Amino acid sequence: MTASASSSGAPQGVAARHHSKHKGPLEWRMLLTWLTEDNLLTSKDAETVAQRFGAGDSAQHPLVRLAGLSLKRADNGSALELEPLTEWLAKRVGLPYLRIDPLKVDVARVAEVMSINYAERRKSLPVQVSLSEITIATSEPLDIGWVDEILAHTKKTIKLVVSSPLDLQRYRTEFYTLAKSVRDANKKTGDSVSHNFEQLVELGKSNRQLDANDQGIIQVVDWLWQYAFDQRSSDIHLEPRREMGAIRFRIDGVLHTVYQVPLSVMQAMTARIKLLGRMDVVERRRPLDGRIKTRNPSGDEVEMRLSTMPTAFGEKMVMRIFDPDNTVKSFEALGFAPGETQIWEQLVTRPHGIILVTGPTGSGKTTTLYSTLKRVATDEVNVCTIEDPIEMIEASFNQTQVQPAIDLGFAEGVRALMRQDPDIIMVGEIRDLETAEMAIQSSLTGHLVFSTLHTNDAASAITRLTDLGVAPYLISATVIGVLAQRLVRTLCPSCKQPDDELDPEALAQAIKPWRLNGKLQPYKPVGCIECRMTGFKGRVGLYELLPVSEAMRAAMHPVIDMARIRKTAAKDGLRPLRLSGVMKVAEGVTTMDEVLRNTPQWEA
Repeated sequence: MTASASSSGAPQGVAARHHSKHKGPLEWRMLLTWLTEDNLLTSKDAETVAQRFGAGDSAQHPLVRLAGLSLKRADNGSALELEPLTEWLAKRVGLPYLRIDPLKVDVARVAEVMSINYAERRKSLPVQVSLSEITIATSEPLDIGWVDEILAHTKKTIKLVVSSPLDLQRYRTEFYTLAKSVRDANKKTGDSVSHNFEQLVELGKSNRQLDANDQGIIQVVDWLWQYAFDQRSSDIHLEPRREMGAIRFRIDGVLHTVYQVPLSVMQAMTARIKLLGRMDVVERRRPLDGRIKTRNPSGDEVEMRLSTMPTAFGEKMVMRIFDPDNTVKSFEALGFAPGETQIWEQLVTRPHGIILVTGPTGSGKTTTLYSTLKRVATDEVNVCTIEDPIEMIEASFNQTQVQPAIDLGFAEGVRALMRQDPDIIMVGEIRDLETAEMAIQSSLTGHLVFSTLHTNDAASAITRLTDLGVAPYLISATVIGVLAQRLVRTLCPSCKQPDDELDPEALAQAIKPWRLNGKLQPYKPVGCIECRMTGFKGRVGLYELLPVSEAMRAAMHPVIDMARIRKTAAKDGLRPLRLSGVMKVAEGVTTMDEVLRNTPQWEA
């Protein structure tokens, strides 16, 4: 609903039909009357609440006070919590309800509409600012005499929405503090930015660089990390553009722009993060890597891998977040089917051999490997890794990082590990023949070796090794299993609905004879507040597990016969990636579009 100035001095359409005469802050007595009228509370419950509250008033918002009583709705028995109460109030007063999504708020423009003191006094917060309209969230929908002041100040149409008092209080503090930190930091350096391919030279402008230890920058960086943890982000991108710097989060595999800052502030943020990551702050001409360990809001340690890259408009930084809760999971939580879990456990407990995990970047290979190694890293075995870089520090492993500057590559690392009495070796990636040969040598001498390859499916890993120059007889003698995987977004459990367009019979025929985890019921995305109207929340793995049987080995030696390998794999019960995805669709976990977009067509 859009509000505009009216002859009565209040925005049109704000006063509701039930209480058009009431003006001013909400009162708990009035709310009790409305709740009783709408059959959400019984008269007896309303009397009990009135007795508990007594004659005195409280500085606490009446909705918050009511929500704290753990009341039950009279009509259906559900809890009258703060969000349902706020949504009911919005409907009662005839205004839209809005649950604030911080990713969709242009924080930089909030302070342009009103000051923090004004926002606190009016129990409001601007949440969207366009060329012609400003959306303002409020928890006092009947106390809106101030709207005319904002109309006169901004010369834009005002749209009022009702939001939770606690959300308004929280985000008011966060947004205005952030905006002030960025504004104060920017004042210290002006608009000067160096190392830009399109550098604008203006006489008389200061070129003093912003201090990475400036208090404003420290606050902005701290906010950035906590914000990313709150939003379940897997990556943070700091991207310098021509006019401004963009901050983007990757959530469930999709990038979201969350904030824009002046380039000078972004440059100082990058310097601050590089300083904390023990990277060369001065060097901006070449890519650099680093890592930081911090804590998330719940107090758990979180590791972040840092990477910088020089671009046309300055130094770009990407921070990959490794949350222990997401990095080490059970096989079931990863998305393995019961049969796959059993086969995978048999493979990873073998005394020797090579196990390959394949898939493109961002397909979850690291999570699968770390979860598996954590499972087998008991006190009786020595688990050693050679990685580029070390994704996450794990106390039960002996981890080594590749150092090209001192000629410590994967092959040299594996060669050195062989003298460290290992039982299990994890090689970050097989990139060349020398590394492949060292992995094979380790397997032949009685070690279990894990590694990764970038291939589309499990069978292609065999041909990739031959492309590197490995002899077929060595592949057949050492490789004991290949796991190909992908990640797909999972449907939001709060809003997904049965999909009538998908024929359950056709799905049942497609996945026969594989056993499902649940009943056959496909769902479709809808979109709600919990999933930011995307219809998806979280991700799950799709797996194609290829154990190398004796029949498979016969197809590899004396020469690799790819057609025979695929045919043998199908006879052995290989479940292709796309079919694994179809099973997730049938179980109501994801959608067919997600599966088709993320999996290759399988060849029979």
